[in-house]
Amino acid sequence: MTPTLQACDLGCERDARLLFEHLELQLKAGDLLQVAGPNGSGKTSLLRLLCGLMPPAEGEVRLNGQPLAGQRAHLARHLLWIGHAAGIKDVLTPLENLVWLCALNQRADRAAVWQALEQVGLQGFEDVPCHTLSAGQQRRVALARLYLPAPPIWILDEPFTALDTQGVAQLEARLARHCEQGGLVVLTTHHPLTCRPAGYRLLELGQVRP
Repeated sequence: MTPTLQACDLGCERDARLLFEHLELQLKAGDLLQVAGPNGSGKTSLLRLLCGLMPPAEGEVRLNGQPLAGQRAHLARHLLWIGHAAGIKDVLTPLENLVWLCALNQRADRAAVWQALEQVGLQGFEDVPCHTLSAGQQRRVALARLYLPAPPIWILDEPFTALDTQGVAQLEARLARHCEQGGLVVLTTHHPLTCRPAGYRLLELGQVRP
């Protein structure tokens, strides 16, 4: 069963500026929440709050109705975070990066890793050092994790960055399928999604406060 994720009266402050306050969210299996808004409105900060990577200025995040702060181990088993940066080691190959990431999180056998790289269009690049790949290919290495056994909650910061048209369409379809299978996705993007699951929702954060 996919956990529920809630934001309760959530406020975020950065550099002595209040980015947002009194934010309420309740997310469940099948939901895809797209967080939009101008630069500096707190989109990435909201994702980091939902991941437990930073403390809120006010309110709290709850997992299964309980405060997130006391559930670090449980959250780690249920959540996959991919930040704005690709989050891969450029001296390693795509294959080595995925094997390393799987060892840290959800274990997968070598055959599954090869298949995931093939699904994101990196067949033939499995053993090439990542620093020789294009920005789009490096992004695909990170996104290959979405094709491996993964936790039900995906929190993704600008996952469409550097992808070509085909890559964008493929990722949209993958996110929708994850939701249809009972997963939960929260992502930031300026890209208008054309492939939306039934549980699609849009949250627009406001202008930066002075």
